[in-house]
Amino acid sequence: MKCQYCEKPATFHITELTEPSGPAVMHLCEEHARNFLHKENASPAASIAGALAKQFDLGQTKAELAELDQKECPVCGISFFEFRNTGRLGCPYDYKHFEVDLKPLLNNIHESLEHCGKRPKRAAASADSQAQMIQLRREMEEAIEREDYERASEIRDELKKMEQTESAIPPATPSSTKPKKRTPSASNKPSASKKKASDDVDGETQS
Repeated sequence: MKCQYCEKPATFHITELTEPSGPAVMHLCEEHARNFLHKENASPAASIAGALAKQFDLGQTKAELAELDQKECPVCGISFFEFRNTGRLGCPYDYKHFEVDLKPLLNNIHESLEHCGKRPKRAAASADSQAQMIQLRREMEEAIEREDYERASEIRDELKKMEQTESAIPPATPSSTKPKKRTPSASNKPSASKKKASDDVDGETQS
């Protein structure tokens, strides 16, 4: 799958819970994902996700809410506090890591916890693969900070292979079926008795 703004592989799949019609998924390359995530976010009170996310503090003590806000995704590093204030998740693994806490919000938005919409014709990489690429990028940045350039180079090569594999996924095509050859049924074939009677009539006519 390619980035929706350029021809590079889409390695980031960002789900925004800010649309009244439901979640909006953006398929972006690393560069466009970075630009998108660094833009100024709209006020959370102006979005459905922000308004619903703020409902998490209902029925919870300040201590419980503070503990929840400190939870971080081990893959992309986003905290639940960031999600509550932006309405955005950082990676597919967030759904698994924050599953218990997200269920009430998703149920309020969709009145269901099951997705019933369409899927893209070209299948994206699995959530595990996307999460792995995000984690590898974090490891590469940490290796560069440690000046461990050999390890950073190894991770970079591994990421390139994963991106090439994802971009090489062929689009799903419907299976072609050849039309069946129509054969005359037994009822359409003239019977031997009818054929003999027809031959007798032809013989009498000629005589």
